[in-house]
Amino acid sequence: MNLKYGLEDRPQMGQLLLYSLQWFVLSVAVVITALFIAVGSPAEKVLYAQKVFAVMGVATIVQVLWGHKLPIVVGPASVLLVGIITALASQGEAVNTNKIYTAILIGGVAVAMLSVGRTLERIQRIFTPRIVVAILMLISFTLAPTIKNLIFPAGDEARHIFGLWFTLAAIPLMSFAAARWRGVTSSLLVPLALLIGCIIYYAIYGGYGEVFDRYSASEGSLLIPALEFDGGIIVAFLFCYVALLINDIGSIQSLGAMLGTPDIEKRNRRGVGLTGVMNIVSGGLGVIGPVNFSMSPGVIASSSCASRFAMLPAGVGLIVCAFVPSLIAVLSSIPDTVIGVILLYLMGTQLAAGFHMMATNGSVVSFHDGLILGLPVMVSLLFCIVPMDVIPSLLRPIIGNGFVMGIIVVLLLEHLFLHSRRKQK
Repeated sequence: MNLKYGLEDRPQMGQLLLYSLQWFVLSVAVVITALFIAVGSPAEKVLYAQKVFAVMGVATIVQVLWGHKLPIVVGPASVLLVGIITALASQGEAVNTNKIYTAILIGGVAVAMLSVGRTLERIQRIFTPRIVVAILMLISFTLAPTIKNLIFPAGDEARHIFGLWFTLAAIPLMSFAAARWRGVTSSLLVPLALLIGCIIYYAIYGGYGEVFDRYSASEGSLLIPALEFDGGIIVAFLFCYVALLINDIGSIQSLGAMLGTPDIEKRNRRGVGLTGVMNIVSGGLGVIGPVNFSMSPGVIASSSCASRFAMLPAGVGLIVCAFVPSLIAVLSSIPDTVIGVILLYLMGTQLAAGFHMMATNGSVVSFHDGLILGLPVMVSLLFCIVPMDVIPSLLRPIIGNGFVMGIIVVLLLEHLFLHSRRKQK
């Protein structure tokens, strides 16, 4: 690939800031789409958002300087973890409980420990191309109920018509723009969609003038009051951290392969290790932890700039946002409908990535290969909507989470049932 700036190049200050702006806007968009999981009073939501921005900014900087040392977008792992949070919320439990963030802290410890020595390389052998594709698909499909609730909020039927027509208009337009935009403008698609969606929403329903009055000050605890252990929740989160681990490895290796970087295994260990450490910090702060996002190769290909140093001002910018509550207030006021449509588009691109991987790596060449992908997806969709009252309370965080059940099924199919069938042949 012909790049204007390589991994270790340092662009002149003006160009550096321009490229950094691209990364910053993209990072903000990624963080914003995760803020819908915050609960509590408006002021508490602002503090939650401040902590998320600070964690993501610090994680971006430490990864670029000491971790994988690659220009990779860092964002909240809410896409991987929201299934559990949603399942708990459906049981009438608050989503920002000590139990949840204790589980995130423990998951961070597990990920950090797995990055030590050769353990990570051994784990990689378990996750065959089919399993990786399945997990990409599971992430998208198990978010469907959450996306539906964002676009069509319960108890607010008057907004359902807006949600329907906004979705029907936004998705084709975003797809059209994605197919034709090139260069830096391609990375502005999601931020522009967020901006236009907000303008349309508030033009119809009003109320934007109240944003600063409601959110001008933050309140709440900086740290979780105490660690609380729940076996079911911890086990469910550990399964999700399996997917987080795969996501991290995939993001680092795909970009490393694209740039031809040396010592990719070393970068893997450092990147995954720091992801674990930052999830420990996030759990202690009571927020969703960071994960490396896989969208960076497309951004680099369009801008021809692979300099890791362009990420540093973007990370600093995220930290600055954390100390400006009024800015957080504006970002937190993005309507749920708009966030839902953006997530719908992003999960569509996630599915596209899975299909592309399936077509290029030969992961599906027979009916039984397809079954390894199809059956876990259907199982996950079923357990996303299964009535909670039929599941024992201790097992609800596991069985009541479609994503976790999908991972269990795909691991069993790949390494036990269908593997044994192939050996018999």
